[in-house]
Amino acid sequence: MLRLVLAALVVAVTSADFTVLKSPQNQIFQEGNWPVPADRIPDIISLSMGFSVEEDLPWPGLGVGNLFQRSRATVLVTVTGVNKLPLAANGLSYPVENAVPYSVDSVVNSVHSVFSEEMPVILQLAPIEERVYMVGKANTVFEDLSVTLRQLRTRLEQDNSIIQSLPVSSLNKNDETDRLFLSELQVLQDIITLLSGHKHLAKDNIPDIYSLELTGLEEIKKRYGEESAKFKDAVQILSDFLQKFADDMYSIYGGNAIVEVVAVDSFEIPLVRRSRSILASEAISNPGSPYNLAYQYNFDYSVIFNIILWIMIGLALAVIAISYSLWNMDPGYDSIIYRMTNQKIRMD
Repeated sequence: MLRLVLAALVVAVTSADFTVLKSPQNQIFQEGNWPVPADRIPDIISLSMGFSVEEDLPWPGLGVGNLFQRSRATVLVTVTGVNKLPLAANGLSYPVENAVPYSVDSVVNSVHSVFSEEMPVILQLAPIEERVYMVGKANTVFEDLSVTLRQLRTRLEQDNSIIQSLPVSSLNKNDETDRLFLSELQVLQDIITLLSGHKHLAKDNIPDIYSLELTGLEEIKKRYGEESAKFKDAVQILSDFLQKFADDMYSIYGGNAIVEVVAVDSFEIPLVRRSRSILASEAISNPGSPYNLAYQYNFDYSVIFNIILWIMIGLALAVIAISYSLWNMDPGYDSIIYRMTNQKIRMD
């Protein structure tokens, strides 16, 4: 009985799925059923790309891998409306707990701080919400990418749109809700098409980031229901498109890319918003501890400590060496002042 209750609690908490569709040979993702906190997904991306994180990540699903060869691209696709997609069985899947909204802004900032002089390809896109963020060479690569609803509607009416290659299903291109879902699939195909014309960018050593948010499936679920034929057809079509999208991205980057998919039924919005007063005193190191313990050190502490330590050791050794040389100096041979003085005295 207790096991059933615990299993029900796990199912209630883990209402999302984190799947690694593609990963390089040197990137080790461990096979297991370890839950992934939704708010730590950006940290997993940062660590897989070789960047540091502020807090330790005690998640055994990500191994160390090759420290000197990291992935050239990381693709994160977030799908709302379903807690798990019928993706290929060769991918690694992990349950997600506490499905709160997350952002890859911290990963983007890490790329900017390390590769400030280069121009990586950074694309963050939510087609239906018309949210787009392009940085670096992404403005050139995806200049012709449809990012507004009007552009997407026009794109679907063209001859080379995905409408011509879609399998027979209950989806109707004339229906507004179905058209929104199909427009997201069109964006996936156009990203591959445009990126294929700039394959030279995939050969540099600058990591690229792609973050896509697909909400069309959720709109179909809200309108027609989870048991409707349209929703089931949309789930299968989206799964097939994502699998092909992952294969194409993996091929463009020469097998050196990570493609991850997060499927979530709906994000949990916190009921209470935490706030921090600007008048709060920072004099107390840890008010929650009765022993007045200090906070844990920042992750830069070891780096700063080593820099200061070895500089001080080097300066101390330099002072000792200089002092020893001066102490054992022969004024008659080592000092030009004494030489000139002695010659002048002899001449006089």
